[in-house]
Amino acid sequence: MPVDFKCPHCGKSTRVADEFAGQSGPCQACGQQITIPQRASSGATTKASGASIAIVIIGVACGGLLLLTGVLVALLLPAIQSSREAARRMSCSNNLKQIALALHNYEAVHRTLPPAYIPDADGKPMHSWRVLILPYIEQQLLYEQYDFDKPWDSPENLAVAQLDVPAYRCPSDPNQAPSANQPMQTSYMVVSGQGAMFDGPQAHSLSQIKDGLSNTLAVVEATGQNVGWTQPRDITPQELKDLVAGKGEPQARSSYHPGGFNAALGDGSIRFISNSVATSVLDALLTIAGND
Repeated sequence: MPVDFKCPHCGKSTRVADEFAGQSGPCQACGQQITIPQRASSGATTKASGASIAIVIIGVACGGLLLLTGVLVALLLPAIQSSREAARRMSCSNNLKQIALALHNYEAVHRTLPPAYIPDADGKPMHSWRVLILPYIEQQLLYEQYDFDKPWDSPENLAVAQLDVPAYRCPSDPNQAPSANQPMQTSYMVVSGQGAMFDGPQAHSLSQIKDGLSNTLAVVEATGQNVGWTQPRDITPQELKDLVAGKGEPQARSSYHPGGFNAALGDGSIRFISNSVATSVLDALLTIAGND
């Protein structure tokens, strides 16, 4: 394409072939030495094209990086969540281990396990076993704040119930925070009923567990029950079987661990029991002298 230029000496406008662009020589009009200019538009187009290509390359690279990051997050998230749940389940297991050891230490001192509850003069549940074993889970000061002369739901004892006892709550259980005038909820209950290791106000000794301590359920996870840790309420054998079978209120369940729940056996060992456990096996674990 021809190059148009004007002589800076005489002002004469001239058009020459673009092959002479950048070359020097005398002006045909005035004879002064001049240099034919380069085509500015060509250079600008090249630079612009280069910049556009660079932007496109950077954009594609960034887009690919974001896509790769998204894929990696999608792949890693289940593994991260699974790892966190495994840690929470282990913490829950440690809580039950601490509770089981406290029950054994209580039995060593008092010659019996704590009753599921202490009744008042009318036989109404007044105090929970969870309060009785506080000194054995390193909560002596909290134990001393509790007033055994007043029921668990008295204003004085409700103030104690709103204090947190980490050993009584599973980290996977979201139903724990206390509301106004309501106690901190517990994730753990004894199985209480006729023929079970705990039976209301009746206290058993370990020697009465004829089926063997390792074959008898003591404390289990039971979540969504809306039970405060000081509240003298636990779970019956039938209620546990209903939870495992998925019956009852939607928020009530054996645990928030996938597939089953942690349980402490009479010998202090901790087992994870599947929700698909056979009914006959669960029945055998619930009795202390069923010859099973």
